[in-house]
Amino acid sequence: MKTLVATVKSGGSQSQGQIIHDVLMGRLQRGEIGPGDRFVDTAIAAEFGVSRMPARDALMRLAHEGYLEPTTRGFMLPSVTHREILEIFDLRRLLEPRAVALAALSLDEAQLAELDRCLSDGRQALQSGNTELMFKSSERFRNGWVMAIPNAALKQVIQRYMTQVQAVRMLTFADRINHPLIVGGNARLYDAFLQRDQVAAADRIMRYIHEGETAYLNAVNAVGAKQKKTRKTA
Repeated sequence: MKTLVATVKSGGSQSQGQIIHDVLMGRLQRGEIGPGDRFVDTAIAAEFGVSRMPARDALMRLAHEGYLEPTTRGFMLPSVTHREILEIFDLRRLLEPRAVALAALSLDEAQLAELDRCLSDGRQALQSGNTELMFKSSERFRNGWVMAIPNAALKQVIQRYMTQVQAVRMLTFADRINHPLIVGGNARLYDAFLQRDQVAAADRIMRYIHEGETAYLNAVNAVGAKQKKTRKTA
């Protein structure tokens, strides 16, 4: 962190805001920011050792990109409705088969090695029952192949609905029954990447999306049943 703060201080306000934006984006992508977390520009400025303006610029940019939303007391993750999540699953079925097919041909050796490390971490998490590690390894795996999509416009669209994908993760990862599906889905996708098999990659992401939607609906039903039971006993 000391190195980061020194780097932030050495640039102009625009570079300061960019660095803060990128660090916060990384935290979002790693699942380190939850629905209850609130970000205030003065606190962010103090963390990075900069003035309030670049911190606010970074937060406003994240809000403009759809990753955060402004409130009367700072910035938070956007609230996502059940209908919006289901609509994103439909969108994923349309976009991601083509995206992984393109990524299958463009992933370089370093990127494949990183995906392999993510997969190893996921297997370790499955063995140890470490939900946090499972969450982070799955997030890194997805970000790894998304960043390899050579079509910049397609990659940007997929990144824009990351918040909805994150909301599904936060609801489904707590149930360890889903962990073998996550690791198995990533492993099959990785095998397709190794073979540079576009058809297999597209087929496997479709199956993965279907399994994710099923897990999400099961989690929603479980929450609903628990709430109903609580009301009856109240």
